[in-house]
Amino acid sequence: MIRCQITNGMGSSCLSPHAELIQIREPQFTAKALAVYVRQALALQLPGRILVNDRLDVALATGAAGVHLKSNGVSAKLVRQLVPNGFLITVACHNLDDVLAAEGADYVLLSPIFSPLSKVDSRSPLGLAELRKLARLSPIPVLALGGINEANAASCIEAGAVGVAGISLFS
Repeated sequence: MIRCQITNGMGSSCLSPHAELIQIREPQFTAKALAVYVRQALALQLPGRILVNDRLDVALATGAAGVHLKSNGVSAKLVRQLVPNGFLITVACHNLDDVLAAEGADYVLLSPIFSPLSKVDSRSPLGLAELRKLARLSPIPVLALGGINEANAASCIEAGAVGVAGISLFS
């Protein structure tokens, strides 16, 4: 499982044929502008299923495959009650409490495993030992995120992640 994120550069190399999930994250867009953007991405018939970051309304209105939720936002359990069968839900997680609170999600995105390459993050990297521990304790499949590159992606899988996610990895 590989996840990538697309922003205004829809033509970027992140659109790998191996990317199963593509998260669209444009927090500065209005709901209307984001909906137009998501519809444009859907029309491209990209190689992966499209998730909308933190905007359930836009994901549902556009027919996106799912939504990515913040750990401190609406619960995946509640969202699950509102969405059609097959709708994907991922949740950002940063510790064991977040992972255990992600009930209803299809995947948790655990981060940062390593220091992020695409942005500054004030959180300390969790590291592979913590990834291993949380992947073992999680009732939901874990995707590793944060500082993932070609050199360390396999070690995340070996530590228990079902896949890796990233921005820099795909650009």
